[in-house]
Amino acid sequence: MPLSIILADMEATGVTVDVNRLNDMGQQLTERLKTLEENIHRLAGEAFNINSPKQLGVILFDKLQLPAVKKTKTGYSTSADVLEKLADRHEIVQEILHYRQLGKLQSTYIEGLLKVVHRGTNKVHTRYVQTLTQTGRLSSTDPNLQNIPIRLEEGRKIRQAFVPSEPDWVMFAADYSQIELRDLAHIAGDINLIEAFQNDLDIHTKTAMDVFHVEAEAVTSNMRRQAKAVNFGIVYGISDYGLSQSLNITRKEAGEFIKRYLESFDGVKEYMEEIVQEAKQNGYVKTLLQRRRYIPEITSRNFNVRSFAERTAMNTPIQGSAADIIKKAMIDMAAQLKEKNLKTRLLLQVHDELIFEAPKSEIEILEKLVPQVMEHAVELKVPLKVDYSFGSSWYDAK
Repeated sequence: MPLSIILADMEATGVTVDVNRLNDMGQQLTERLKTLEENIHRLAGEAFNINSPKQLGVILFDKLQLPAVKKTKTGYSTSADVLEKLADRHEIVQEILHYRQLGKLQSTYIEGLLKVVHRGTNKVHTRYVQTLTQTGRLSSTDPNLQNIPIRLEEGRKIRQAFVPSEPDWVMFAADYSQIELRDLAHIAGDINLIEAFQNDLDIHTKTAMDVFHVEAEAVTSNMRRQAKAVNFGIVYGISDYGLSQSLNITRKEAGEFIKRYLESFDGVKEYMEEIVQEAKQNGYVKTLLQRRRYIPEITSRNFNVRSFAERTAMNTPIQGSAADIIKKAMIDMAAQLKEKNLKTRLLLQVHDELIFEAPKSEIEILEKLVPQVMEHAVELKVPLKVDYSFGSSWYDAK
């Protein structure tokens, strides 16, 4: 309830959008898409409609003789997961994937945002929904400002269009570093994890050291990447199949990896076993701030349904607590801004990150105040860590 007042303020305040910048980006994307289209047609040896799965299927699987991974009622499947498996088979596949990504940026984000900009103020007013996700994370809709794709540089650049609403103000962004893994360390009480965070070690390197039994200097980038996948896999409810897919290794290798991880972090293993039992006994699990999620499927006779429920029981306290912590931080932050009579405004919440707009004169205060408030929203066995930055747009603040 206290958060709903803050969200209402954020929705009413809105975020200023540089419409000219967005239009320019739209034009640049149109030109990029045209170049990509010409290249795809050249590689295919003929012109065809790239957006037609049927025509695309004929080109890839009949004409270019690529192996068909999946079939649908109407022909060959050309879904993203199919194309990703074929990416190294022919140059055209990578180009098609890029074409689709840019097409989505163009239609969903550039054109989509331009449709909802308030003409009088050049602002967009997203809506925050508290009751949509099962884990308790906030959702942003109409427009959704939480899932602007940032893996692609072109996607990241869309954030350049989000600017302060007043002259001589800046955007200030602060986000929690690895909050879910810190939650896991606290909830599971795992000594290894707690020690790593208390000593400010790189957690993925530490995991790689423990799982591969090597010293820090012997950890390769590939070892760290695998350790990272397992760390986050544990947070989201790991399965050997899921890990094998994300790391492109066999299911057996993934199972072995998880086994070694749980031997190294026996506190995590114990937590996972206990939380599943707790869910079976009570019918629900709880977050750190005592929010419940009921999981009736945990006693299902269907193995797949029950397995999914067990993974849900493992990851809900971790993800749900991360959601609780940032909500608590928003409430504390709003109180501090009011108490200190600051002009700074909270504009957006994107998962583990808060975005403010602030007069340049208040930046020095915010550099101390924001991390302090966010890091002490709750007290855990490990320190919460907040990174912050600021700049002339949301992009520059990141």
